[in-house]
Amino acid sequence: MKILKLFSTFMLVSVTASAQNTGYPITPVPFTATHVSGGFWKQRLDACRDVTIPLAFSKCEESGRYANFVKAANPCDTFKVGGFPFDDTDVYKTIEGASYLLQTYPDKRLEAYIDSVLAVVAKAQEPDGYLYTARTMNPKHPHSWSGSQRWETVENLSHEFYNLGHMIEGAVAHYNATGKRNFLDIAMRYADCVCRAIGPGKGQLVLVPGHQIAEMALVKLYLTTGDKKYLDEAKFFLDKRGYTSRRDAYSQAHKPVVEQDEAVGHAVRATYMYSGMADVAAITGDTAYIHAVDRIWDNIVGKKLYLTGGIGATSNGEAFGPNYYLPNATAYCETCAAIGNVYVNHRLFLLHGDAKYYDVLERALYNGVLSGISLDGGRFFYPNPLESVGGYERQAWFGCACCPSNLCRFLPSVPGYIYATRADSLYVNMFIEGNSDVKVGKRNISLSQRTSYPFDGTIDITVAKGSGSFAMKLRIPGWARGQVVPGDLYSFIDGKQGGYTVKVNGKTVESTIDNGYFTINRKWKKGDVVELQLDMEPRLVAANANVEADRGMLAVERGPLVYCAEWKDNPEVDIFSVLLPRKAVLNVTADKAPGGGSVIETAVQKVTYAPDGRMQTSDAMLRLIPYYAWANRGQGKMSVWLPYEAGAMHLGPALKVGNNEFFDK
Repeated sequence: MKILKLFSTFMLVSVTASAQNTGYPITPVPFTATHVSGGFWKQRLDACRDVTIPLAFSKCEESGRYANFVKAANPCDTFKVGGFPFDDTDVYKTIEGASYLLQTYPDKRLEAYIDSVLAVVAKAQEPDGYLYTARTMNPKHPHSWSGSQRWETVENLSHEFYNLGHMIEGAVAHYNATGKRNFLDIAMRYADCVCRAIGPGKGQLVLVPGHQIAEMALVKLYLTTGDKKYLDEAKFFLDKRGYTSRRDAYSQAHKPVVEQDEAVGHAVRATYMYSGMADVAAITGDTAYIHAVDRIWDNIVGKKLYLTGGIGATSNGEAFGPNYYLPNATAYCETCAAIGNVYVNHRLFLLHGDAKYYDVLERALYNGVLSGISLDGGRFFYPNPLESVGGYERQAWFGCACCPSNLCRFLPSVPGYIYATRADSLYVNMFIEGNSDVKVGKRNISLSQRTSYPFDGTIDITVAKGSGSFAMKLRIPGWARGQVVPGDLYSFIDGKQGGYTVKVNGKTVESTIDNGYFTINRKWKKGDVVELQLDMEPRLVAANANVEADRGMLAVERGPLVYCAEWKDNPEVDIFSVLLPRKAVLNVTADKAPGGGSVIETAVQKVTYAPDGRMQTSDAMLRLIPYYAWANRGQGKMSVWLPYEAGAMHLGPALKVGNNEFFDK
C-alpha cells in the first residue's frame, strides 16, 4: 500500500455552527465553522497538513502498523507479535487528524486513501466485533502484555479499552467529516463487544481501563448515536475505578474517583480520566464528579503545573510528582500530557464559564504542546524539559509513537477552541486570524478576526454578516490582568502594570471584568469592529518559594509565550554561567526568532573563574526566544529559568567553556 501524495488541492468549506447537545451549559463552536486564513496558526496547520499527517501515515506503513491488521485478518500461530499492544491507535489517531482536515479542506485522494486503510482495518475485526491485533494475529501466542484470553490484563497492560477509545475518537471524526459509516460501524461493533462483556449485569465482568480514554470516547459515541448504553458504559468504568483489583495511584485507582483530590500517577491517563469525568457529569448532572475534578484542578494549577503548562514532573511512571516538585532538567512534561491538560481545561470552561481555565489551556497550548513538534512539522519530542545541557533532539518517529500521532489528531482541532456560545452570549476565547460562522441564540453571525497574536496584542473582530442584540464576551488573559496563572504558583515580580483597551468602531468602551471576560452588550450590525489591545510588554516571573528547583531564579514571558535562552543565540555566553540583575531590563528587539516572534535581549553578568580559582564577572547580553521554538537548530544548552542569585547557578556543567578545566579535575 503506497502513500499517496496528499493534500494537493484544497477548497474552503463554509459551515454555520449549530447548537450541539453536548450536555455542557456552554456550547463550543466547532472547528469546522472557522477557516484559519493567516498568521501563526495558518503556518502551524499548513505544516500539519503538508508534513505531519502524511509523515504519520508513511510511518504507520513503514513500522508495520498496517501489517498488523493484515496479519490479524489472517491469524497464524507462528507470527511473532512485537511492538506495543497499542500500536493500532497510531492508525486511528492519524485518521482522526486527517478527518479534521477533510472537514475544512476536502480532498478526494486523501479520502480514498483513508478508505483503503479502513478496508484493511475492517478485515481484522472478529465476527463479534472484537478488534485488537496484538491478540488476533496470533491467538495462541499473543503479545506478552495481553494475557492468555480477552480482558485478562485490561486493567494492567493489554490496552484493549485504550485501543477502543482512540478507535471511537477517530471514527466519530471521520463520520462527521465524510458522512461515511465505514469507520463508525467498526467502532460501534467493538464498543458493542465491550458493552456485552463488561458491566454490572449477570455474567458480565467488572473491569476498568488500565489506560483511560474509553470513558470520554464512549460519551462521544453516545452523543453521535444516541445509544445510551455507551454513556452507561463510560459511567460504569468511572464508578468502578478504585473498587476492582487495580487500586494504585499510578492508574488513578487508589480511591474512588469522586473521593480524589490530588493529581497523581501517569499524567496522560489522569487527564483523560478527568476529561471523561467532566463529560459524564455534564450529561448526567453528577455533581460529585464535578466537585472531584474541581479539587484536582486546584491541586494541579496550584502545586503541579510547570510554567510552560506542562504536567507530569517525573519520568518514573511519566507521572505527577509530589506537590511543588517541578524540576527543570529532568522535567518529563510529555507532549500527550500537555494535550490532555488542554482537554481538561476546555471541559471545565464549558462547565463553569470562567476564563481562568482558558488561561491554563492557552499556556499549555502555546508552550507545552507546541514545544513537542518542530517548526517544520516533521520531528517530535516525547518529554519537554525546561532545561538542557544538550543531547535533546526531536525525532521523526518513536517506537512508542503516541505523541506524534496525538499531535496529528489535536492540532487540526485547534480552531474549535476559539469561540463558544451560551444563549445570547458569544465567548471569544482565543485570538486566531480567520473567518467564522457562528450561531448566537437564533442569530447567524459571521465574524472576521484579524491578528498577529501571539506575537502582537492587537485583535480586530469584525461582524462580517448578520445583526442583532447579543453579548460579546472577550477573554482578557490573566497575564494581561497581572496574573501569571490562577493562584500563587507563579507571579510577576517586575512591578509593571499589564493592561488592555477595548474599542468598538473606534470608540473606547468600558466594562467590568466578570470571570475574566469583558462583556459588550449591544445591538450589533454588519460592519461593526471590535478592537482589543493587549499590552505585550515582556515580564519577569518568579515561582512560589515552595518550588525548590526555581528558588533564586526568574523566567521571562511575553504575552502567552514563555521564553528561554538557547545556545544558538548566545555564542559568546554560556547560558548556565550568567546572572540576571534583580531588576532586569527586557528589550524586545527587531530580530525574529525561529518560527516568528521577537527576540528579547537583556543585560546580564557573565560569571567565569580566573586561573587561580577566583570567581569573576563581566557584562554581557543574553538573547531569548519563545520556548516552543527551541531545539530547531541543533543540540545545545537551553534554560527557561535564569538565576538572579549566585547560589542558584549551575556551576558544574556551566563552566566547561574555553580552556577552563577547573571543574573537570
